[in-house]
Amino acid sequence: MQLPTNKPWHHLAADETLRLLGGDADRGLRSNEAEQRLQHYGANRLASRKGKGALLRFLLQFHQPLVHVLIGAGLLSAFLREWVDAGVIFGVVLVNAVVGYIQEAKAVDALAALARTMTTEATVLRDGEKRRINAELLVPGDTVLLQGGDKVPADLRLLRLRELRIDESALTGESVPVEKKPARLAEDAQLADRANMAYASTLVTYGGGTGVVTATGDATEVGRISSLIAETEDLATPLTRKIARFSTIMLYAILALAALTVAVGMLRGQPLFDMFMAAVALAVGAIPEGLPAAVTITLAIGVGRMAKRRAIIRKLPAVETLGSTTVICTDKTGTLTENQMTVQEIAAGGRRYQVGGTGYDPRTGAITRDGRPIAGDAPALVECLRAGALCNDSVLVEAAGVWQIQGDPTEGALLTAARKFGLAPEKLQEEYPRRDAIPFESEHQYMATLHETGRDGDRVIYLKGSVEALLGRSSSQLDEHGSPVAMDADAIMAAVHDMAGRGMRVLALARKTVAQSAAAVTHAEVASGLTFLGLQAMLDPPRPAAVAAVRICRQAGIRVKMITGDHGATAVAIARQVGLIEDDGTQKAVLTGAELGRLSDRELRDRVDETAVFARATPEQKLRLVEALQAKGQVVAMTGDGVNDAPALKRADIGVAMGITGTEVAKEAAAMVLTDDNFSSIEAAVEEGRGVFDNLTKFIVWTLPTNFGEGLVILAAILMGVTLPILPVQILWINMTTAGFLGLALAFEPKEPGIMDRPPRNPQTPIITLELAVRITLVSLMLLIGCFLLFRWETGQGRSLAEARTIAVNLFVVVELCYLLNCRSLNLSFFRLPFFSNLWVFAGIFAMLGLQILYTYAPTMNRLFQSSPIDAAAWGRVFAVGIAVFLLVEIEKMVWRLVRAS
Repeated sequence: MQLPTNKPWHHLAADETLRLLGGDADRGLRSNEAEQRLQHYGANRLASRKGKGALLRFLLQFHQPLVHVLIGAGLLSAFLREWVDAGVIFGVVLVNAVVGYIQEAKAVDALAALARTMTTEATVLRDGEKRRINAELLVPGDTVLLQGGDKVPADLRLLRLRELRIDESALTGESVPVEKKPARLAEDAQLADRANMAYASTLVTYGGGTGVVTATGDATEVGRISSLIAETEDLATPLTRKIARFSTIMLYAILALAALTVAVGMLRGQPLFDMFMAAVALAVGAIPEGLPAAVTITLAIGVGRMAKRRAIIRKLPAVETLGSTTVICTDKTGTLTENQMTVQEIAAGGRRYQVGGTGYDPRTGAITRDGRPIAGDAPALVECLRAGALCNDSVLVEAAGVWQIQGDPTEGALLTAARKFGLAPEKLQEEYPRRDAIPFESEHQYMATLHETGRDGDRVIYLKGSVEALLGRSSSQLDEHGSPVAMDADAIMAAVHDMAGRGMRVLALARKTVAQSAAAVTHAEVASGLTFLGLQAMLDPPRPAAVAAVRICRQAGIRVKMITGDHGATAVAIARQVGLIEDDGTQKAVLTGAELGRLSDRELRDRVDETAVFARATPEQKLRLVEALQAKGQVVAMTGDGVNDAPALKRADIGVAMGITGTEVAKEAAAMVLTDDNFSSIEAAVEEGRGVFDNLTKFIVWTLPTNFGEGLVILAAILMGVTLPILPVQILWINMTTAGFLGLALAFEPKEPGIMDRPPRNPQTPIITLELAVRITLVSLMLLIGCFLLFRWETGQGRSLAEARTIAVNLFVVVELCYLLNCRSLNLSFFRLPFFSNLWVFAGIFAMLGLQILYTYAPTMNRLFQSSPIDAAAWGRVFAVGIAVFLLVEIEKMVWRLVRAS
């Protein structure tokens, strides 16, 4: 049977849905029919998609422009039978590939995590019998029975309900369980507003119901998210994009210079073999072989630092990306907020009270009035709190110092509020034992419980529900002293509008005294004659640390935007509390999913900057928002914890998932996971990321003069037709040893002061600015001049070619050693830095000097690298050049500081 697909099931009546799907609400499908449909539609699971295999990931390590040049140089050396040179070159390439492979983040496993969220069992009707089956065997048209605690196994059109509430926060971002209703809805109803549907992977928190399966596997809403994740490209990070661009430029420059070298040599009549070796030497010298390993290891060090600040990095480049972030798109529920409903205000006896603290821990705050402790008795307040604690089916428990709710979050908030005023719910239940109850029903919009009072002659009914439901049934209200007085409905509604206008959910409380003989509570009994006790207004409150974190981010020039599936009023209320919205007319407070859906991509790009909050956003819309920001050149960090956040987490320049409340789907799609679910940890990670980028820049600025200097020396020697001062194998020795023993010490440099007071780097700004380019050129020219002068001097004094080349090699190493001290800060003078703040620098210097002594005097090294022992006077000349370069760079930095200050 071919069933219709992609129908707006929420817009169809229940009987029409059953007819189209060939279902039966009372008997379910026949077993043979279900088997045929299973064969046609497949199992109710998400299709797995293969990632890159281990071998392919390893081979891709060689797919880099500069590595291609190195491989070519190695092959040419082997062709010319220069086996030592070829062996060293290939060794360098292999080491870089192994390091890159080992450090590469594990492949994204989001699709497998999505599949795990759907692995469950389901209760269905088959052949008129109730059966418990593996959810993978469900097919469209099946009748599924839901009850509290069940994970919804497929997308369902709900048919019959019994006070059904479903937690859809992982899918939609809704902060409280959604009350379901079977009535048909408008065709344009957003996902989060489809009260007559239940979606795969969501959780039944209360009540029960029956629904017919409308979609399974990849056709479900969570399956659509799976497809979005699969189709979403992994973006290159700002660092990888810049290094790729830098590598491409260097590739063309190196190839052009190598070709020029061979051409000039041939015109001068020099041997072809010598020219090929010179071209190899130039290519090897100009390529920063240690850069890939240095980048990887510097990022790995950043990973360790971030882990200490409760941020786990899953993908290495994410470390640096955080330092480039210009916009943070944050989810609300569980990210900026506690994901724990909390009573914020109480209106009782004509007075307004404030409730401090957040979450379910009653120790976090107290109830006050106008910021002061409540003086004397407050009988109206006590009665309002007592009603909320007794007309309640949930339990608040403490385990290992942590308070948790067993039941509905709204009821948990009422229990916590009572405890904050010293009313223990368990003692109240002993004093006022329950004798009967009317459970909450959407039709009546209230819950009622009958209690003994311990006093002769009466019992009491407590009610909680919507203001509209209880206000019309009330004939009196309590005054401040707890005495019944005439109703002031206008004052009550004014308080309701004020609270609701600030995004809070408002519950009304009432009571009715009945005779001692009353054994049951009925709807007729509470239809009139109630005494209105007050209002309790609650909100999923912001995390206290989130306010400070948002402020620091904005101070650092990083804009923060909220993207949530929750209601607009609630989202705006939280946004104001954490400081995302400034009432200065520069921002539009909120853009809803319905409004966003009507905007074209161009219109959205125009609106995305001026809007602070995006509410009722679907997974596709979250993805569109991230893409719109990226289209405007922003580097976007996206935070989230639900299945609905996963596509945007993957698309963002860096996805940040919550480690405690986050779903496995969100964690696997993200590049970073916060172990404490605290937004403030993002600020700490951004600070670390900026420090990592600073250190990477220091390494690049330190290593490039050597590469350019080596290339210039080779090129100058060819152009002048003189002997090469350094050989290819000696160049590789310089590049690889200094990168490991000197350059990597810069990865341990502590963060410079004021790192979070500066704006984010412009994503379009190259790694090498004009100031740094001038410095690199200056040091490169000093190496060129110093190398040639010393080489010509030594040969003119009768030194052997091996000795002169050994002095040239040591010159490069000593200049790098001295220049390393300059590069500890790109702006500050070396003499203004704490001398021993990075002991790795001095450890690297001593280790490198030891290696150079071996290179110069060890017979084995002399044979391998064609070096030769030199005397102390030669060392003195080498160190004189190194110190001169150090002082010149310090003067150059001082000049730039004066230029910036003027």
